[in-house]
Amino acid sequence: MQVVSISSLKGGVGKTSVTTGLASAALAAGIPTLVVDLDPHADATTALGVQRGEQLDIGRMLKSPRKAKLPENVASSSWVSNGSSGGKLDVAVGSAFTGIYDRPDLGRRDLRRLSAVLAGTTNYELILVDCPPSLNGLTRMAWSASDRVVLVAEPGLFSVAGTERTMRAIQLFRQEFAPHLAPAGIVANRVRTGSAEHTFRLSEMESMFGELLLTPHIPEQANWQQIQGAAHSVHHWPGDSAKNSAKLFDALLQSLLQGQTSSRARQQR
Repeated sequence: MQVVSISSLKGGVGKTSVTTGLASAALAAGIPTLVVDLDPHADATTALGVQRGEQLDIGRMLKSPRKAKLPENVASSSWVSNGSSGGKLDVAVGSAFTGIYDRPDLGRRDLRRLSAVLAGTTNYELILVDCPPSLNGLTRMAWSASDRVVLVAEPGLFSVAGTERTMRAIQLFRQEFAPHLAPAGIVANRVRTGSAEHTFRLSEMESMFGELLLTPHIPEQANWQQIQGAAHSVHHWPGDSAKNSAKLFDALLQSLLQGQTSSRARQQR
């Protein structure tokens, strides 16, 4: 099992879209997956077609992590019964309650709360943690529980600068709290192929980050909000645009999984 945080310092770059795109690819590939919706806005929960029922949301599980009983409190994504091939995709439901932990002064004990919630979980091969767009407590809590971090960036000046700062923050966090943590790579999202600015920034990102800039890049898709609003998997949305996006997320997921294998091989040498 690997735990991957999906992070961004800057809001509005499509972090949750990348999370749900990877979840869709994992479901299509038959990889048992859990999405932990750590963003207080709970957009991933909505996009995955989950409505809160009697189960505890992730915020309340974090409040009493050793009593959380994660398997009893996850909800199944509606995608599973909406045309999928019987894969497993569960959600640790997001809520505004998690906001009480999204502050910069969390101590080491608080940073281990998500790790404690996930401890002993064996039902999944992949856990995706959708982080809030900040480097406050919730993101650092996610990093503490994660094996790797995927950064999401648009090919724009402020987003690229924010990604560089986040890379430095990961390095500092590793030194102080999580020596096992590693960057999984950077996803260039909402790329406009006809934009000279985006072409320039992508070249800049390649020179700055090298192999950490993952391929393929994800293009801007006009109907993405419609797909998310309908709580639908991109792999089961009609039209050539959605089919092309699904193939890109398949390739991106494969790149991430191969990167994990390569990382383990390097550690064993």
